[in-house]
Amino acid sequence: MKKSMKTHIVLIVILLISVGCQQPEEEKSITKEVFCLNENMRDSGAIVSVKKQPVIEKIHLTGNIESNSDQVVHFISLVDGIISRTFFSLGDYVAKGQVLAEMQSTELSSLQASLQTLQAQLEVAQVAVKSTEQLFEDGIASQKEVVEAQNNLQVLQSEKARIESNLQFFSAHPTKNVFQIKAPASGIITAKNITSGTTVTEGGEALFSITDLSTVWAMVNIYATEIAYIHSGMEAEIKTLSYPDEVFHGKIEVVSQILDPEARVVKARIVLDNEDLKLKPGMLADISVAKTTSNEQVAIPTSSIIFFNNKNHVLVYDGDCLIETREVKILTENNGTTYIENGLHENEKIITQNQLLIFEELSSLKTKKMFVTDNQI
Repeated sequence: MKKSMKTHIVLIVILLISVGCQQPEEEKSITKEVFCLNENMRDSGAIVSVKKQPVIEKIHLTGNIESNSDQVVHFISLVDGIISRTFFSLGDYVAKGQVLAEMQSTELSSLQASLQTLQAQLEVAQVAVKSTEQLFEDGIASQKEVVEAQNNLQVLQSEKARIESNLQFFSAHPTKNVFQIKAPASGIITAKNITSGTTVTEGGEALFSITDLSTVWAMVNIYATEIAYIHSGMEAEIKTLSYPDEVFHGKIEVVSQILDPEARVVKARIVLDNEDLKLKPGMLADISVAKTTSNEQVAIPTSSIIFFNNKNHVLVYDGDCLIETREVKILTENNGTTYIENGLHENEKIITQNQLLIFEELSSLKTKKMFVTDNQI
């Protein structure tokens, strides 16, 4: 009996020793797993050495889109009259020479009457010239009388040409007895002050305005605290509420030297290409300009940053199988470059491609190790 018990005890001890020896080997095989960059990843230029650069900060300003005043045409009538018809609305695109309105005018009646009178006088003058020239050949009329007849004809012809030019200038319709008002330029109707029946006076207010919106102005408000940093030639980025995901680019062309007494700001002008007519006068704009500072910080591509669990991380490379996930604190970001306040040092190497995939692999391995440790406990 005692011998049998001893035998059982020996077997149990051997079994425990065997289990104890196998378990660390399994744990060891698990904990030895690491992620290593393969040759394709290593040769793709995904590893860069970080350097310090002068920090470029963004200055955020506000403003609004305005039409280019150099490309606005205001139409003012040169005669009195009454608008009989209009063929356009506010916001319409019109082409140069397009008929926009018709106007009845006593000036037209006067010009037409004068033209008819001159036509009759011309016929008489032409007969007089021929008659005088014939009498001169017969020796009855003098040379002076011939010249006077010819001069009288030329005066009448000049007057007729002047009236016809005026009728053409005012675009007089030959049968409707109206002046046609035509677009003096191509563009968008940005102001309209006439409708059918409107009385028009010579030299009065503009009947309408046509604006070429292929280029527009972004008028920037510069507050006193930012005046020292803003100057002409600075690159600017413009965003609008209408196109929140689109950035428009331009340069500050002019900075006013006069403070706006009401808004207490200095105005700056940015000229923007607007061929697709997305930017409309009156739109509010958020404007960012870049200011270079004397402060130098480690600069990395913004795309290399991994945002996880409300923290920013980068992958620090110290070897193909030595990759560290490190938390960093961001100072500022500008135009695809992020400046690091702390967490990364100059000349350290980071991974800038496939970093999300690598981050997931490293996180997965870390989870496995934590799981093994918990089991050991």
